[in-house]
Amino acid sequence: MQSNEPTSVSGALGSLIRRAIEHNAGWLPFDRFMAMALYAPGLGYYARGSQQFGALPASGSDFITAPELSPLFGRALARQVEQALAGCGSDTLWEFGAGSGALALELLDALGERVRQYAIVDLSGTLRQRQRETLRAHADKVRWLDALPETMHGVVVGNEVLDAMPVQLLHFDGAQWRERGVVATPDGLAWEDRPTDLRPPHDGPFVPGTVTEIHRQSEAFVATLAERLERGAAFFIDYGFPAAEYYHPQRHGGTLMCHRAHLSDSDPLADVGAKDITAHVNFTGIAVAAQDAGFEVLGYATQARFLMNCGVLQLLQGADIRTVANAQKLLNEHEMGELFKVIGFARSCDPAFTSAPLGFASGDRTHTL
Repeated sequence: MQSNEPTSVSGALGSLIRRAIEHNAGWLPFDRFMAMALYAPGLGYYARGSQQFGALPASGSDFITAPELSPLFGRALARQVEQALAGCGSDTLWEFGAGSGALALELLDALGERVRQYAIVDLSGTLRQRQRETLRAHADKVRWLDALPETMHGVVVGNEVLDAMPVQLLHFDGAQWRERGVVATPDGLAWEDRPTDLRPPHDGPFVPGTVTEIHRQSEAFVATLAERLERGAAFFIDYGFPAAEYYHPQRHGGTLMCHRAHLSDSDPLADVGAKDITAHVNFTGIAVAAQDAGFEVLGYATQARFLMNCGVLQLLQGADIRTVANAQKLLNEHEMGELFKVIGFARSCDPAFTSAPLGFASGDRTHTL
């Protein structure tokens, strides 16, 4: 894909990052760099008004998410959401990181009058206009917020939102852990490790040369959500592993990845602001943070198992071949079915719901967390 974006750190975003490095004694922790690269107002990847979501590179997009891939993703998820709305006595649905608005549209279409209000919380103001256009038919129900409110009621959904939250990088040299950060050089940006008291939330073992991530921001987000959601449920869908798999010795290179034009690379210091930066989710850390803050864990399952529990196979009956093929990508182990997981939480809801949530009826892997 041809792009008008610079091929190195330059322009306003590059200057902003270099100033931040200078003001931080010449070294910027990776989580702060990642936050600027993705969310710096008007400059970061999610704040510059480009089209990130789409099926093909020719559209100018960089990756595709499940709601864009198949409407059956949202229609199946709606069955779990409907049960949760009833079990938590609410008619309000919240979505974090709504992207193109495709998931919101499917949920609103499927749930109809069951949802009185659909609240979108998104750091990217530039995506709001695209969401407004997508959700025009439901304009009377949708509202946008820039931040988490102090108190909440209802059901929360978040698809591929945790993986986009900034992470800290750690490097093990065989004797000690160091935190990896970013420095400025005459030729661009470079890595530099510094001593730290930070450690992965797992005992290892770790092989020399290991680079891995810790997820303080996503865990703090889930903890804050648990504190503010006075009555309701939350479902997060993302790629990731339990801690024992996340910090396995064979995963010594970590999970940090960049996406651009439907291709991936592992160098976040190149083409800053022109591509997505993500890390897989440590679902054990998310579950512990949620429980410590007052959430009950409803279940943890692969995306494939969750969607099948929610009736996606029944929704496929009579579908055309393209619909079937796209739905298979949601379910196949070698595509999204196994790598993507769903984790659910609840607080102060009806025990009849929390004891038997639809999406975790079979294949629940909570014991692996």
